[in-house]
Amino acid sequence: EIIAELEADRRGPYAGAVGYFSFSGNLDTAITIRTLVVKDGLAHVQAGGGIVYDSVPEREHEESVNKAKAVLAAISQAEAAEAGVPRGSLGY
Repeated sequence: EIIAELEADRRGPYAGAVGYFSFSGNLDTAITIRTLVVKDGLAHVQAGGGIVYDSVPEREHEESVNKAKAVLAAISQAEAAEAGVPRGSLGY
């Protein structure tokens, strides 16, 4: 309820859990702290982390920015691979 009051936009799958049950009965899940959602041709990158009592706001922000940059770098690498650019030639 607090988040809904403070945030104007819905989070979508961000910060939720995704997973599956296998046919053998196993369960595998992950928390979606880095997401890329494409809607109407527009990509939305979301990244974050867990805030605890002794979190330092500046460090948490930096961590979130770095996680988002990793998602964007993955997109660049995928686009480069699709264009036939040799892996590693983009500098990351």
